Amino acid sequence: MTSGVSAGSLTESPLAEAVDLLAKAAELVSVSSVSYQEADIASLIEARLRQNPSLDVHRVGDNVLARTQLGKPSRLLIGGHSDTVPPNGNAAARIVGDVLWGLGACDMKSALAVMLELAAASEEPDMDVTWLFYAREEVRIADSGLRELFADCPELLAADAAILGEPTGGAVEAGCQGTMRAVVTLAGERAHTARPWMGRNAIHRLGVLLGLVDAYKPRTPTLDGCEFRESLQAVAVAGGVAGNVVPDKASVTLGYRYAPDRSATQAEAALFEMLGPALGSDDTVEVTEHAPAAAPGLQHQLLQRLITDNNLEVRAKLGWTDVAFFAERGIPAVNFGPGDATLAHTAEERVDRASLESYYGCLQALLFPVKNTAL
Repeated sequence: MTSGVSAGSLTESPLAEAVDLLAKAAELVSVSSVSYQEADIASLIEARLRQNPSLDVHRVGDNVLARTQLGKPSRLLIGGHSDTVPPNGNAAARIVGDVLWGLGACDMKSALAVMLELAAASEEPDMDVTWLFYAREEVRIADSGLRELFADCPELLAADAAILGEPTGGAVEAGCQGTMRAVVTLAGERAHTARPWMGRNAIHRLGVLLGLVDAYKPRTPTLDGCEFRESLQAVAVAGGVAGNVVPDKASVTLGYRYAPDRSATQAEAALFEMLGPALGSDDTVEVTEHAPAAAPGLQHQLLQRLITDNNLEVRAKLGWTDVAFFAERGIPAVNFGPGDATLAHTAEERVDRASLESYYGCLQALLFPVKNTAL
């Protein structure tokens, strides 16, 4: 796909220069919004959106959504989640020079700050726009505010294309990997540890299974010019009865990230096949959570304009995001936001002014393109 200069090399928007975007992002960071505790930030977002009388604003629980109703031929949804993970000594917003430090600075309150500023613009966008701010993205999928919205009022999420403000360092990250968690439980037979030959040690049996996981060679399929890299990791183990008992049960939880060239069914089958040599008839594999992958959704003209007009780098999303939610519903979507994703959820989370202003400029150019008035 397109690979060029980053958005940070673009000419900064005059509108962005007139607004201190770093300060605006700091205001949002200063409002605590750990998952399930987003009421305050939802109220702040709702109040700001209602300042623009041209927007049709909806509040559903702690989700806030605003739509233009201009009768344009296409509708673009631009959105992101308002919750954060719990703080790690970084609850307070802190600006040092041109850098904002604090929980949610890059994931993803800096993107939300830009969205709010663009939503407040009095100028008419080139397409109808839906501004989406949803709750509980950082927790289990069943609790997602996006799912709550779709269950209660799916018509509000209708769009021709979508941009999610996940931190991507100013690049466009296409599609996303599927994510699966599975608990593998191996059976054994209890015995006294003084006579272990009379039993079967389930924990010892984990060695063969973990050897298969450790030997896993990740697939790296390329789709639409984007290279995905799969991964398989053991993330938890459990077992043991007492210090003098051979354990009759042991389990390991596996985390599997797979590329979007596989369906959910195909991914589960591939995992079961790989683990097969370590499993017996009394063993079980239980998939406890599974979110399917999404292929790169780059075909829509609005997303192509975003990429080509700003000469943005395009790469695969090596993780799972709600791009998959929109892909499941036939809406092409990409991840595009300021900030370094590797800093998300860490004590070092931060974002710099240049990335915010560049992000603003890219979205502004897409929404409010300069009209060619030459005869």
